Amino acid sequence: MGAVILSEYDYIIIGAGSAGCVLANRLSEVPENRVLILEAGPMDHKLMVHIPAGVYHAYKDPSINWNYTSEPEPECDDRRIDLPRGKVIGGSSSINSMVYMRGHPMDYDRWADTFGLGDWRFERCLPYFKHCESSDRGESAWRGGSGLLGVTRGTLQNPLFDALYEAGEQSGQGTSDDLNGYKPEGIARLDSTTRFGRRCSAAVAHLRPALKRANLTLQTRALSRKLIIENSRARGVEYEVNGKVKQAYAAKELIVSCGAINSPQLLMLSGVGPADALSALDIAPLVNLPGVGQNLQDHLSIDSAFYCKKPITLHTLTRPLKKLSVGLQWLATRSGVGASNIWEMGGFVFGNDQVTHPNLQYHFTPVYSEWQGWKIRLVQGYVLTCDQLRPKSRGEVKLRSADPRDRPASHFNYLSHPDDTKELVEALKVMQDLLTQPAFDEFRGERICPAPQVQSDRELEAWVRAYSSTDYHPSGTCRMGHDDLAVVDGELRVRGVDQLRVVDASVMPDIVSGNLNAPTQMIGERAADYILGKSQLPAEQARFHFLES
Repeated sequence: MGAVILSEYDYIIIGAGSAGCVLANRLSEVPENRVLILEAGPMDHKLMVHIPAGVYHAYKDPSINWNYTSEPEPECDDRRIDLPRGKVIGGSSSINSMVYMRGHPMDYDRWADTFGLGDWRFERCLPYFKHCESSDRGESAWRGGSGLLGVTRGTLQNPLFDALYEAGEQSGQGTSDDLNGYKPEGIARLDSTTRFGRRCSAAVAHLRPALKRANLTLQTRALSRKLIIENSRARGVEYEVNGKVKQAYAAKELIVSCGAINSPQLLMLSGVGPADALSALDIAPLVNLPGVGQNLQDHLSIDSAFYCKKPITLHTLTRPLKKLSVGLQWLATRSGVGASNIWEMGGFVFGNDQVTHPNLQYHFTPVYSEWQGWKIRLVQGYVLTCDQLRPKSRGEVKLRSADPRDRPASHFNYLSHPDDTKELVEALKVMQDLLTQPAFDEFRGERICPAPQVQSDRELEAWVRAYSSTDYHPSGTCRMGHDDLAVVDGELRVRGVDQLRVVDASVMPDIVSGNLNAPTQMIGERAADYILGKSQLPAEQARFHFLES
């Protein structure tokens, strides 16, 4: 073999993100299991990681963020679109907006029906969502009450939140008491991954408690260079720490949990991927899997915003004295604006009558913000962000070179399918309808965006191409399935390589209709049982209004 074994474990997890932290906890529950988890970033010591309102800082901090961008997107005026990715324990769960959303039950049933993944119907996923969470709503048919992940309903009071809820009724777009419950559509208070006024990242919920166990080892600032694969079997990983190249070996399994950008990158660097593309970069193709890096999906979003006629927004948060008072209150009591993720209201709505379940998702903030380089400017206004939930456009992640330090090229191909552009134009119209209801009359000033003169469908389409962004939900690049483009099977085992799995959002065959953090942790929980050889939790059925109407 020629390599010196520096360390050996039963399981090695590469990536301490949302799924990796879950796996580290679950696999180390068995005292006999020796578990190593490698993370390219540092510990989560930065205060702004843990203050929910500090999310604006976490998004841009280069010390805890890969700060990726897309390649120039042809249908988005050749713009490079920002794609923050967490480079810290907890991964993107340590820098995201903390919105806890599972996606619509029909999403998981679509995985089963379209991709032959019967074990991933929602009734089989629901018990794992419940097992993972501890909701302040308490245990119910839809909710878990004793899991490790803190889930809290927003409580920040603002008249604009009340106006949005009322506008939901006035517009006919509807309201809901729980978007993860009986009625997953309408305008509602959102859940967040917070607990006791602090961010409850995957690291806080799952990894940190597990690190008390002697059988779990965490190595931070460890850049994985390639997997060690011999005779179609994953043996270990080569990684770099402080300029020194090391190797670690896994007696049982190697699990890649690097996310939708970095997981396919690591597989391809290791010779697992499209053979022709690897050969062109002088990487010896060990396993020809043409689907690695393909099927890239994301939620493209667009904003609608108005100036507010009353000084009730959060526009003063960046003023030094206000910032100080918010920080001191949070430090003393874990309460106030600092304890809020700001995105406490949102919803799921229909952009047209052709879809079976909501195809648009709202996130509402009682302040208008814009980035000026690395600084954020807050304006006395309010903004409704709308995601297109089930895009038809597909992209790919490609290697630039065989150098693991060379960032992969992410071609999302946003808006390459004409239906996606059409849906986002529809989104602007339903947002305008919602924000111009009587409930907003006393607050609504001049429209900020789209610009007031933008009216026609042609102008709206041009606006979408010029100003759409993303809610940072890349997925699908190592998808589950049984066809030639599938990378992993239904138990997340990499095709053609023994003792190797991928466990993260990259395995989603189709993106779910909502934020990805909750589903990714659910995937981690299910994968742990597959890896440990445990029976899957029994299926659970819950009532939903769309099944009764």
